[in-house]
Parts: sequence; C-alpha cells; structure tokens
Amino acid sequence: MIGLDVGTKTIGLALCDAGWSIASPAHTIARTKFTKDKAILARFITEQLVKGIVIGLPFNLDGSESPRSQSSRAFARNIADLGLPILLWDERWSTQAVTRTLIDADASRARRSELVDKLAASYILQGAIDALCGEFSIY
Repeated sequence: MIGLDVGTKTIGLALCDAGWSIASPAHTIARTKFTKDKAILARFITEQLVKGIVIGLPFNLDGSESPRSQSSRAFARNIADLGLPILLWDERWSTQAVTRTLIDADASRARRSELVDKLAASYILQGAIDALCGEFSIY
C-alpha cells in the first residue's frame, strides 16, 4: 500500500510492508503538471507492486471540509483510473506532528522542508493501517 500527502507543491509518498504493520517514508514528487505527476506516481506504483492507495484528506480542525479537502478528493478521482482501491484518510494533524518531531530532533529548516511531505505521508499511512489492522487480521 502507498500513502500520499498531496500538497500544492509536492506529493509525499510512503510505503508499508507486505504485512501492513510499518509505514516508511519513500519519496517526494515535486508537482508540475498533473499528467507528469500522475505518470511519475504510476511508475512508482508499478515498480513497488502497490495494491492500494491511502490519500490524506485535510479536514478543518472542527472536522468540516476545507478547500484542500476538495483538492484531495479531485486528485483521488483523477487517479482512479490507475485501477487501485483508494482510501481517503483524515490527515488533520500529520504535518504538524511531523514538523514537531523534526523540530524536537533539531532538524534545520532546510532539512525539515526536505523531509516533511514524505514523513507526513508515512504518518497518514501508518494511521490508516493501524486502524484497518485493528479491525481485520491481515495474513
């Protein structure tokens, strides 16, 4: 499974192991034109034998939809033809949690900027697999 943190400038990518236990940051795609971004994503998905996609859905703090939520939903619709199941996952706290961890680790601003999107994708994916595996046994 792959996790995506879809932003306006980048798309953070994370992968989980075959047993759906650990999400790991993988890659960051610098956004250009959607068709190019989608081609890069599709190639990565094929290379990594991905079977499902989790996309972060940025709600407002009160749980309501935001303009970014609509953008993430549109992104999901636009990659639906990749033929994989897509799960939209609440990502309200992902970037803040990751940024706080990087600050605590004394990472420079440049290093935080380099890592935050793929780490946020990992945070999103880990939350989804924890919730899914809490209800189902994956063998």
